Amino acid sequence: MAATIGISSLEDIREGLSSGDLSSQSLVRVCLENLQLLEPSFNAITSTDPGRCLNLAKAADARLQQGERGPMLGIPIVLKDNLHWTGLPVSNGSKITAGYVAHYDATVVQRLLEAGAVPIAKANMDEFAMGSSGEYSAFGPTRNPWDLSRVPGGSSSGSIVSVAAGYAPFALGSDTGGSVRLPAGFCNVTALRPTYGVLSRYGVTAMASSLDQVGPAARTAAGVAAGLSVMTGRDPKDSTSVDLPRAEQLANLKPALLKGLRVGLPMEYFGGGLDPAVRGIVERAVRTLEQEGASVLEISLPHTSYAIDTYYLICTSEVSSNMSRFDGVRYGARQSADTLDGMLSGTREQGFGAEVKRRILLGAFCLSKGYYDALYLKALKARTLITKDFTDAFEKVDVIATPVSPNVAFPIGDKTLDPMAMYLADAYTVTTPLAALPCLSMPGGFSNGLPVGVQLIGPSLSDVHLLEVVHAFQQLTDHHLQTPPHLNRGVNHGH
Repeated sequence: MAATIGISSLEDIREGLSSGDLSSQSLVRVCLENLQLLEPSFNAITSTDPGRCLNLAKAADARLQQGERGPMLGIPIVLKDNLHWTGLPVSNGSKITAGYVAHYDATVVQRLLEAGAVPIAKANMDEFAMGSSGEYSAFGPTRNPWDLSRVPGGSSSGSIVSVAAGYAPFALGSDTGGSVRLPAGFCNVTALRPTYGVLSRYGVTAMASSLDQVGPAARTAAGVAAGLSVMTGRDPKDSTSVDLPRAEQLANLKPALLKGLRVGLPMEYFGGGLDPAVRGIVERAVRTLEQEGASVLEISLPHTSYAIDTYYLICTSEVSSNMSRFDGVRYGARQSADTLDGMLSGTREQGFGAEVKRRILLGAFCLSKGYYDALYLKALKARTLITKDFTDAFEKVDVIATPVSPNVAFPIGDKTLDPMAMYLADAYTVTTPLAALPCLSMPGGFSNGLPVGVQLIGPSLSDVHLLEVVHAFQQLTDHHLQTPPHLNRGVNHGH
C-alpha cells in the first residue's frame, strides 16, 4: 500500500516544499493515489478533478521555484461539499442539488487559491450540514478510519476523514453546532470553529445563518493556524465578517506560555451521561496544562441545561427559512408535475432526506402563528442567558476545557432511529455557537483504541490565543501524531 501523507503534518510538508525536497505536483499525486486506494472503504469524497488539481500544483511549483514562500503555497486541501469552487459540483450531500455546479468561488476558497493551496476534492457531508454522525448524506455514510463499523461524526465527516486518512494535510468543513469539532474528536484531528464572523460565509450554502461558520481542520493547531492565516479578514460580500486580532501571528504559530493560564472546568459538562473514560482523558489533558504552570478552577455555566432545546429551536427555525430556496425552480433536481404545487412538493419529497424534512417541519412549526412567542422568542431569550454565562466565566478564567462528546464514536446505525439520542450527542458543542465564541477540538487520547477529543473554548476573538494554547499542549503530547493503524497495512474493502 502507498504511504499516506497523513503521517506528515502540514508544517513538515511546508518545510519540504520550501527546501525543494518536495514538489506540490508529487504531493498531489500521492494524495490522489491515497484517495483512490482508500475511498472504497471510507466514502469521504463526492467529486474530484485530477487534471485541474495537477495544473494548480504545477502553478504552485512555479511560484515556489521563483522563491515565493507562503503558509499554504503548494499545500493539498479538501473542501466540504457546501463550499463553492468554480466548475465543481456543490452537492451539499443532497439529491436536490445533485448536478448543480458552482459558477463562483466562496471567499474562503478564493483566498486559499490565491495563497497557492491546491484543492484536490470535495468532501462528503451530512445533507445540508444537518447531522452529527456522517450518516445523513444522499451519497451514503462516511466511515471512521479508526473503526470502519463506526461513525466519523458529522456533519463535516468527509473533510475530517480526509485529514485523518491522509488524503490531504488540511481541509475545510463548516460548524453550526459542532460539525467540525465532533468528527475531529472522533477521528483524532484538530479542528477550529472560529469566532462568528472571523471567516466569511459568502459562497457557503446556508443552513442556520446566525450559527454557521467555516471550520479549518488539520493534524495540528499549527496546521489549522496556517490555513486560517490566509482566510481571515473582513469580506465586503459578508456583512457579518470581522477582522481577527493578531491574525499576523497565525502563519508561524508560537506556543502559548502556559504558566499563569487560568483553565475553567464547568461542572455542568462533567455530570451524568459522560463516559468515565472520556472524563478521565479530559482531566488528564487539563493536568498536563497544570503541570506547566496553569491553574485550574471549577466554574459554573448555569443555563447549560437549556442549550440543546435552545439550539434546536433556533437552528430549525433558520433551517426552515434557508431551505425554502431549494424548490427545483432555478437549479438542482426537479420532479415534473402538471401543476406548480405538484412540482414543488414532488421535488422536495424526492430531493430532501428524512433529517432535512424533520428540521424544516420543526422550524416551520416554531415560527408559526401562536407558537413564535412560546418557542422561538423564548429560545432567543435563553440564548442571551447562555451567552451571559460565558461572559461571566471569562472574567475568572482564560480558557474553558470540556469534553467534545459524551462518548467515543458510536456504531453506524446506532442512533439513526432515535433523533433525540442523536441530538444529545451535541450536548457539549452547541453552547458555543449560541454565544458566538471560538472553540476547537484537539486530540486528547484514546479509549479502547478510539480517539477522544478535548474541547477548548475562549472568549470572543481569542482565536489566536486558543490555537497557541493547543500548540503548546501538542508540544507536550503525541496524541495528534497517532494515525489509524490499518492505514499502514491496507484496508479491508469488503468491510
